[in-house]
Amino acid sequence: MDNLKKRGVEDRSKINMHEDYEVKYWIKQLGITKEQLQRLIDKVGNSAAAVRKELAGQAKG
Repeated sequence: MDNLKKRGVEDRSKINMHEDYEVKYWIKQLGITKEQLQRLIDKVGNSAAAVRKELAGQAKG
């Protein structure tokens, strides 16, 4: 379970789709829908860096 008081860099390195506040944070940060975020995580894993990298690659593609 996430520590809600720990929201620093370490906590943001992984995306937890089971925590509503994290999902809301990431869809706002990345400018995508929850469904798009889930598809990215299914493809590359829950690393925020990997999700950002894949999203950037899709934008170029």
